Amino acid sequence: MAQICYHPSVEGAQHGAKSLADFLAYAKKSGAAGAQPSNYMLQGPKGFKSAKEIQQTFAKAKMKLDGVSAHCPFWVHTTAWTGSPSIRPFIPGDVAKKSAADIERWAEDYILALLDLCAELNIKIVPMFWGVAFGWELSSGYPWGFWKGGDYDLIKEGSERFVKKTAKIRARAKSLGIYLAHEIHPGTAAMCADDFNLLVDICDGDKTLAVNADPSHCWEGEDWETRFRKVASRVYACHVKNFVIRSGIPLRKMAPEWADRAMQFTDLPSGDLNMARYVEMLVNIGYPTRYCQVMGTKTAPLIVEAESAYRDLDATSANGIAYVRDNLCFPVAGGSFEDGMGA
Repeated sequence: MAQICYHPSVEGAQHGAKSLADFLAYAKKSGAAGAQPSNYMLQGPKGFKSAKEIQQTFAKAKMKLDGVSAHCPFWVHTTAWTGSPSIRPFIPGDVAKKSAADIERWAEDYILALLDLCAELNIKIVPMFWGVAFGWELSSGYPWGFWKGGDYDLIKEGSERFVKKTAKIRARAKSLGIYLAHEIHPGTAAMCADDFNLLVDICDGDKTLAVNADPSHCWEGEDWETRFRKVASRVYACHVKNFVIRSGIPLRKMAPEWADRAMQFTDLPSGDLNMARYVEMLVNIGYPTRYCQVMGTKTAPLIVEAESAYRDLDATSANGIAYVRDNLCFPVAGGSFEDGMGA
């Protein structure tokens, strides 16, 4: 009998207004077999909930725990040094009033505690993204550069900054057997495959540096197949997400409303990307096998993160979960279609 290597799942960060129990109930009703709650859904009145409480909530909902979305605290940790106010939505109000150095220390302590909790939950793969370790100048991609002068070198300084700032977190992850799956993403420490491979190089090949594949962020010259084949052996997690590029509108236009932007996330069936080809590529580069070996599961999650500038979030995500369940969780071929010919 052909084996199915995937199961439908959903990311929780966009559904942060829901409690963990409510999020799981929504995910199950929508057709998901598992879920990836955000770190915020695991918080209680005084710090994180216990691993037992979280496990009991998943058991009651009859849902798989597919990981924890930890993008926000990691991004705060590696961005705080810039003094950007954009980190404030992701930290407590009293912490936001502190110095950049104090915010960074708070974020580091928070992440270390989260990694300890993940280890208790037997979660070995943590989707996240590193923040603006190389500075906003490099994140802008401004073609003139000015990234190196007589008394400064932003790439060299950024490399040293990343290695130093992430050392304690990477060491804790390594000690716990956890892979930190960076989502290659605009405005982060690695915005393309080459950037990510640079992080690996400057950290001496650190095996904790992994990738969370998301094709919806491949819209500025590097297509998703090129990107994820360049980092193939380090893809331990994934998102399933789609987008469109509107013709004639500048990608870097300062448009605060999603409906006015050139790049827009969409429901899964109607975007520019071929989702079936994407998840087939994930099979080819070893993602489901890698995930199952590390997490000790029989199937790997396809994590829906469907968003839309126009459609209701819950409806968009529910549609995405159903799409993944009905179209992308296919039986994997055990051999070539030519094998039975002429028999």
